[in-house]
Amino acid sequence: MQNFITRSSRSWMTWISVSVMIAVLAGCSAARLAYSNGETLSYWWMNSYVDFDSDQKPWVKKEIAALFAWHRKTQLETYIPFLRHAQKRVQGHVGEADLLADYEDAKKRMLLLADQALPQLADLALSLDEEQIAHIEKKFASNNEDYRKDYLRGDLEDRQEFRFKKLRKQVEYWFGNFNREQEKALRIASDRRPLNNELIMASRLQRQKALIAMLKKMHAERPSREQAMGMIKEYIHAALDRFGNPEHKKFFEANRLEMIRIVAGIVNNATPEQKEHFLHATQQWINDFDALAL
Repeated sequence: MQNFITRSSRSWMTWISVSVMIAVLAGCSAARLAYSNGETLSYWWMNSYVDFDSDQKPWVKKEIAALFAWHRKTQLETYIPFLRHAQKRVQGHVGEADLLADYEDAKKRMLLLADQALPQLADLALSLDEEQIAHIEKKFASNNEDYRKDYLRGDLEDRQEFRFKKLRKQVEYWFGNFNREQEKALRIASDRRPLNNELIMASRLQRQKALIAMLKKMHAERPSREQAMGMIKEYIHAALDRFGNPEHKKFFEANRLEMIRIVAGIVNNATPEQKEHFLHATQQWINDFDALAL
């Protein structure tokens, strides 16, 4: 259920959160295989933004490995009680307050990861040269063009259909196939969510602009490691707060609340077969987490 209502930041500054999402919450059944390849995926993803030089490559790989070791040793086992609780909860009524608590728990986990990675992120940010910062800008521009092609085309109905198909794919992983009436109800609930892809694009651009400005400031002023850590932490919290933009905050909050209502509706209206599917899917994750945890 957590996978329905959490979003990962797209900025490279939260790369470890993305790595964990890839390895742990991506919605595939091979959690053990995905997590085992998480270090390689993390490095590949980061390098696509930064284009590491020969000096950076070895210590970046070393720090990624250390961070994954920390996560494996201290965090994975904490997911198991959450999943077991979800298995029990799916058998009864699930309230929106329960799911809101899940969201806040996921947010705390992401911030914990970010805090753990702050020293390494500061070292990396301080090591970037002008060409690498420009490379990040180009990567952002490329990603934004992809977003425009996927999300800023078509009319309202086209965009709602595109969004609904993504939601249905997530739902079917956890609960299996839906009957016609359930799918109709899910589509109505999906369409009820606020839809403003232009605003999402504006929020992306604001986040990217702030990141590039911070990196350029670090390059020009050469702050200490501790100062750089403070700048990064401030950026992360500002990004989570949508940089204080009231329009953006209102939109994303409304969207989050609608997603919580959708998840509650899915769970509370699931058939016995769908609940059994959920139990089986979550048990696979529990088994993998149990095997992976040190």
